[in-house]
Amino acid sequence: MNTNTLAKGLVAGLVGVAAMTAAEKIEQLFTRRPNSYIPAHTAERLFGLPHRPDEERLWLNWAMHWGQGILLGVARAAMAEQGLRGPVGSFMYMNLRLLNDQTLENATGAGAPPWTWPVDEQVIDLLHKAIYAYATGAVADRLIQGPPGIPQPRRPWALRNS
Repeated sequence: MNTNTLAKGLVAGLVGVAAMTAAEKIEQLFTRRPNSYIPAHTAERLFGLPHRPDEERLWLNWAMHWGQGILLGVARAAMAEQGLRGPVGSFMYMNLRLLNDQTLENATGAGAPPWTWPVDEQVIDLLHKAIYAYATGAVADRLIQGPPGIPQPRRPWALRNS
């Protein structure tokens, strides 16, 4: 992977995590679900930081939430570059994002296995990760040329020459 693809992957990840965060905030207006500080607690344990109350970990929470989303965009960029593109590529990538979160959260003891969560929490998490994955994928597929012979995604919103 060249540095150009790497940079485009970071941009795709940034757009994806921004879309997911906006969706989370909209969802929270309706569900009244509080912010999750699992990202901060995961980071505390990963980096050997002392445990602090949630209200003292806002910046760490944001750094972990945004940092993971941005960095994982590089994986979706690599997928696009190798021809794993479009909705199927984004679906596969959604699973990678879920695996990343659950591995870090459960290996550190900060989280619980998702099958132990209430069903509504499972649905919300899957929806948010899908928004992230498809937004990241749309940007990666748009910015990164795939291998020769692999059709590029159609862009129905693009202007066409008549």
